[in-house]
Amino acid sequence: MPTYKDEKRGTWYCKFYYQDWTGKRKQKKKEGFKTQRAAKEYEREFIRKSKADCSMLFSSLVDLYFEDCQSRLKPTTLDNKKYIINLKILPYFKDMPLNTIDATTVRKWQNELMAYRDEEGNPYSQTYLKTVNNQLSAIFNFARKYYKLPENPVVICGSMGKSHADSMKFWTLDEFRQFIPCISDKLLSKVMFELLFWTGMRSGELLALTLNDFDFEGKTVSICKNFTRRNGEDLILTPKTPKSKRTITLPGFICELVQEYVTHLYDYKPKERLFPVTKSYLDHEMRRGCQKSGVKKIRVHDIRHSHASLLIEQGFPPLLISERLGHEKIQTTLQTYSHLYPNKHSQVADKLEELNK
Repeated sequence: MPTYKDEKRGTWYCKFYYQDWTGKRKQKKKEGFKTQRAAKEYEREFIRKSKADCSMLFSSLVDLYFEDCQSRLKPTTLDNKKYIINLKILPYFKDMPLNTIDATTVRKWQNELMAYRDEEGNPYSQTYLKTVNNQLSAIFNFARKYYKLPENPVVICGSMGKSHADSMKFWTLDEFRQFIPCISDKLLSKVMFELLFWTGMRSGELLALTLNDFDFEGKTVSICKNFTRRNGEDLILTPKTPKSKRTITLPGFICELVQEYVTHLYDYKPKERLFPVTKSYLDHEMRRGCQKSGVKKIRVHDIRHSHASLLIEQGFPPLLISERLGHEKIQTTLQTYSHLYPNKHSQVADKLEELNK
């Protein structure tokens, strides 16, 4: 393993040939190592990585995984994935060779996460544990498919956490009516929260809206894009899933409210964003309104759940609710809101009893 010392800088560097995944021979040079040993270890690990050798370090696999995700995921999705992996997965597994991580290793990691308590004695939520576990499993599935890892130790070990929370926070119609006057001193805030509650759209979908997306005669709004701010840059992206692209019908009073709001805008062009703020503005207004009204604090995203619960209470069928929310599958709607359908079995029995009379 050829390593050399840069006498002028007092550091070491390695220079070597390797074959990439296409079989092409290439040269690699890496400088700036403090010791010869570090330079040699870098060369060994680089070659293991380039050969898809399962003795490579877990951290090297993660590098390859992120490279693969780069062109396949939205920037915000990739950022969320990196955040979880860098915070909760890499610190535990990064220096382990891939082929030494088994179900027992994963089980110990799971137990550490499940035993965690914050300063107030609160554990991680079951849904968060499930999310972190799924990220680790995705990395090993990637290794199985492309780097000849024999098996996924997370699958063998078993999952942790739950896909859905035991209880869901949302507002009733009365709670929303108690909240909305407390932020109505700002017309921008009033319009945004009214739209969120009466349509069930996601906050990113709301923030991407333009006036051109509204059909006031047909009383509809088209959801065809998503807004986010990343590293200080405003981005307009495609919707979360193909089914997220949809048309939502609007009650007449919402159409009138939006039209009134537009009359207060100065030098506005219909193709520009109608609400030129970010999610942090919504979070701030949510806190302000809850504090003034005394209504229980929920997340901005929970207003979407509030809309769904309102539709369920009014007796609308799950398929209609699924289409309105832009869920990819009706199963998502049924699984997410199954607990909001109480006593439905007894209602079936009552209906059958009436038909027999």
